[in-house]
Parts: sequence; C-alpha cells; structure tokens
Amino acid sequence: MKVLCAMSGGVDSSVAAAELLADGHEVVGVTMRLWGGDSDTGCCSIADVDDARRVAQQLGIDHLVFNFTDDFDRHVVEPYVDAHAHGLTPNPCIECNRHLKFARLSERADLLGFDVVATGHHARIVEHDGHHYVARGADAAKDQSYVVHMLPQRELARTLFPVGHLTKAEVRRRADAAGLRTAHKPDSQDVCFITHTGGREQFLGDRIPFRPARVVDADGAEVGAVDAVELVTIGQRRGIGLPGGGPKRYVVDVDVAAGRVVVGDERELYTGTTRVTTMTWAASVASGDVLVQCSAHGDARRASAHVDAESGEVVLDWAEPQRRVAPGQSVVLYDLGDERVLGGGIAR
Repeated sequence: MKVLCAMSGGVDSSVAAAELLADGHEVVGVTMRLWGGDSDTGCCSIADVDDARRVAQQLGIDHLVFNFTDDFDRHVVEPYVDAHAHGLTPNPCIECNRHLKFARLSERADLLGFDVVATGHHARIVEHDGHHYVARGADAAKDQSYVVHMLPQRELARTLFPVGHLTKAEVRRRADAAGLRTAHKPDSQDVCFITHTGGREQFLGDRIPFRPARVVDADGAEVGAVDAVELVTIGQRRGIGLPGGGPKRYVVDVDVAAGRVVVGDERELYTGTTRVTTMTWAASVASGDVLVQCSAHGDARRASAHVDAESGEVVLDWAEPQRRVAPGQSVVLYDLGDERVLGGGIAR
C-alpha cells in the first residue's frame, strides 16, 4: 500500500515509518507545521521538523511538510482561548488530533492518492461486529487511545498505528538498532503553543482580559480572591488566595459570569453523576455498564451510561462517587473489557 506517515520528529513516528517500510509498503513521511508562534516545547518546534526530515533521509523515503497553521489557529488555538474565557478546561491536543492530525491529513492523503495514513500513536485499531474501533495500545503506561477516541469509521478503516502493538521500551530498542537519530529523544508531553518561559498565564493574558473573582465557601462567605478567574479549574487547591494553615480546600465550582469561585473540602469534590455533551460514537450509541476515562493517563472507572432523551446528553451514573470532571475535559467510554473505545465527548 501507499502510506502517508505522519512524522512528528519523535521516536514513535520514526519507528512507525520504519515498521511500514519493513512490511513492504511504499512510505512517504509528512510533518505538519501547525503552530506558527513561539514554541520551546511540544511537537511543533523547528528542531522537530528537522529531526523528522533527517529520519526520513536515514530511511530513504521522501519527506513532505504541510502548512496547516491557519487550520490550527481556527480549530485548536481559538477554541482553547475561548474555552478558558468561559471557565472551561479544554483538551487542545485532542482537538488537534480531531481536526488536523487525522481529518486534514486524510483529506490531503486523498488528494495525493495515498491508500492509508499512519501515525506513531500508542493505540490499536480492531474490528468487532463489522465495525472498526480504537483500542488500547500494548503499553498501558503509554496508551494514547484516549486522545484518538474521536476517529470516525472512515478514518479508522484507513489509518494504521504501526507501534500500537509495541511497548515504549521495544520502540526505543528498534530505533536504536536501526540507528535512528530519535532513538533516545525524550517524549514530548506539553501543549506545543504554551512555552515553558511564559506559560499558560502569559499565553492567555495576551489574548483575553483577565477578570478578578471572589473565592467563597459553600455558604457564600468570602474567603479569598483570584486575579484571573479564567485560570481556575475544578479540583485546584493552590493559587486561589486562601490563607495558609487551615484545612485543605479545593475548587468545586467556577462561575465566570458571576466572578465567583466556590471552594470546599475534598468530599465536596465527589459526585455520583457526570453529564457529557457533543458525543461521538465509534459505531452505535452505547448504554449500560461501561468503563470511563477522564484524563489522558487516568484510570478507567465503572459507570452506567444512558442518553437523556430531552437533552441528548450522555448521563454517567458512577458505580462509586468520583471526583468531578472539569467542564471542557474529554470523557471517553470503553467496553467492560477495557480495550475498545465506544465513544467520547466533553464533560459539562
């Protein structure tokens, strides 16, 4: 097959390309230029593009660079800023996967006559009852099924995850054996457009006005203040203007419009129900007992799912009370075998 392999400049995508070649495919590497601003972290730096290009040279394959910066601004950066302005806690990397690393890449692959696309994600694609599903990767510690949960059937049918069946240690061993320059390169885990030097506060402060907010307890008594309510998230304990020495208190509610942050003890963080909006399903709507993951590397917890007929939202009734999920975070449902992704959406 003719494969367009996304190469980020990291070891996983480097080995993905090498594996595809070893399997006899015709492979072309591509690096997507996404963020046009300052970057000292993540997967969008000039050094990463250069690493991808030089690995392609080592493998003897062509290497392309696609400029998707306008799409990245529209689908990732602008929604990220807008979410914070409304008191939400977004997942920009998931939206990048949804709109850029799969949807736009697939469109370009079609135009150029490729059969399939491939990435270095630690996930697998499996078939079940005539449908394709994202499934967990072989390395539980590096599993990325959560961040690629949104792939529709068409993209699942024409996407390859060549390292999904490998542990990270085996990926590095194969890269080292092949002499790839990325064999010992550290993993990139940060948001590419948030710099270490400026951080989230500077990035957002350059784009939206920050508004102060009162910090109150459950009875409405004022106990502190914050300078920027847009930077506060559910579960936060530090940086909320509370005096030291008292009992631990956590953010349990953020109301941007009212300029109010509510804090409480740890027990008040827990809930028996979570509502999820804008669901995408791998195949059909799932209901009944499922496993649910609410962060990229969090544990999956058991819940019963059903669709609210009036709102269309998915309601999760937890088997045991769980910490509240920050509104804006992705919530992903797995089958009870903890392998197949059934669908996912955004916590309300």
